[in-house]
Amino acid sequence: MGAILVNLVVCVHLTDSYLRKLTVANNKSALKRAQIAERNRLRNKAYKSAVKTLMKKYYAALEAYAANPTDESKQEVVARMSDAYSKIDKAVKRGVLHINNGARKKSKLAQRLKTLVPTAA
Repeated sequence: MGAILVNLVVCVHLTDSYLRKLTVANNKSALKRAQIAERNRLRNKAYKSAVKTLMKKYYAALEAYAANPTDESKQEVVARMSDAYSKIDKAVKRGVLHINNGARKKSKLAQRLKTLVPTAA
């Protein structure tokens, strides 16, 4: 079971007429800032969602390993943890998550591993 790569591409074209309904921008620069803010909001939302999904998949793999410790399930846990760490680091690098928030999430993953599988740590 190989690592599953999660790549998100958020491609949204916000038209002027659509944005004018969402904002009260009165000039061109304010409208552009509103457009950029909306684009960034959607990108941030996608990253946060991906981080949460990968964390849940890691927890599920960890529960499966704790219930039935096999070599396959251990490799699955390691792969899921690597994917989650990678996505968290990328979110921090891109400014979606604060550095301390990312560190807290990674610490939470390691702590769960330590409590469920004491010999692995």
